[in-house]
Amino acid sequence: MARLRGAADTAPGRLRLASVVLAVLVLAFGALTAWQVSSRATAAGQVFSHSEPLSQDAAEIYRSLADADTTAAGGFLLAGDAPQAVRDRYQNDLTTAGRLLTEAAARTGPSSGAQRWVTQLNQDLPQYAGLVETARANDRQGLPLGGAYLRYASNTMQDTMLPAAQQLVDVESRQLDADYADARSFPWAAAGLGVVTLAGLIRCQLLLRRRTNRVFNLGLLGATASVLAALVWLTSGTVSGSADLSASRSHGALPLRALDQARTEALQSRAAENLDLVARGATDSYTKRWATVTALLAGPPTVDGKSRTKGGMLDQARAGAPGEAGADLTQAKAQFAVWDTWHRTAAASNDAGDYNTALTDTIGSTGSNGTGTNSSDSAFNAMDQQLAKAAVVEQAAFRSAAQGVDGSLGILAAGAALLAALATAGVLVGLGRRLAEYR
Repeated sequence: MARLRGAADTAPGRLRLASVVLAVLVLAFGALTAWQVSSRATAAGQVFSHSEPLSQDAAEIYRSLADADTTAAGGFLLAGDAPQAVRDRYQNDLTTAGRLLTEAAARTGPSSGAQRWVTQLNQDLPQYAGLVETARANDRQGLPLGGAYLRYASNTMQDTMLPAAQQLVDVESRQLDADYADARSFPWAAAGLGVVTLAGLIRCQLLLRRRTNRVFNLGLLGATASVLAALVWLTSGTVSGSADLSASRSHGALPLRALDQARTEALQSRAAENLDLVARGATDSYTKRWATVTALLAGPPTVDGKSRTKGGMLDQARAGAPGEAGADLTQAKAQFAVWDTWHRTAAASNDAGDYNTALTDTIGSTGSNGTGTNSSDSAFNAMDQQLAKAAVVEQAAFRSAAQGVDGSLGILAAGAALLAALATAGVLVGLGRRLAEYR
């Protein structure tokens, strides 16, 4: 040890020590930068290709199940007059939910929190479909049990399946938020080590200048330039990537999440509206559900009971979706007002004992496409179409902003490693020449 300390007290010893320290600092900076940026690139890739698609699939599973419940109730009201389009829509909803559940099961690991809810929904889906078919069979035979079976099927959907689907949505949404947080975080450790390394290179050059009267050491100068370039690239690249991801979140993922929720709440309201007629006054639970859900959707009614104040999901989604999506949501809010008017008209007829008029106001004169005209059904479908159009716009906005961020960060990681290798070579060459002077 004494011999080593003695060697370090000599000029060549100090140069060798400086070479080792600086080379280690540069290599550590390059390795840490590459690791931290690579992890953020992986998270950004997860956001674009895994987390957001899974989150959207979970929302689509919920929407398909809710739409199946709504369509089953509407088809039941039409009985033998239900067109093929209504039956096809119900079957497509079940097929879509089943397909997306299969894909979700394949893309989530056994330890994933989503797997539990996927498994439960896969078990409940055929049971629900069986109950609906039993309700239809009884109704075709003119048996009053048909309505009871349909209400039981709807209760299974509302009390068991949709809460499980909401849990799946919540799990995937939390995973998306976590991946966003990982991808957008700034690599402070790498940046801090880069500043320390840069300071060490500058100090070494100042000391050499004082002792050798040489203005520049080309090797150390190149190493300093490489480290500085890596620092600037690290800062600008991660800030730019974070800005793109923030844009994809604020102008894509979050508005899309609000739209998905608004669409499913609207389906809940529509199902309650249909099931209230199926129940024929046996319960007021569906009327209460309509009031609760529409208050969430478009805000509570004002004192006159006709218009609704701002603050519902439709207004919140519109506030976060300017441009084309905002225009679609404005149209959706207008169609909701029409739907609300038709609902109140039908409810008044039903309360007065005029069931047939209430039925016509609710499902209208249904054509071959399965959509009722001049009724709650037509207004609801018009609103849902506007919400779907807005969702397409927000999905495109997300993909436009988030696409390529992982690739840019991957290039940054490789570039930082290359610059660190060049800086290390510059340190060894620059101080090696000074050492050669002592031989």
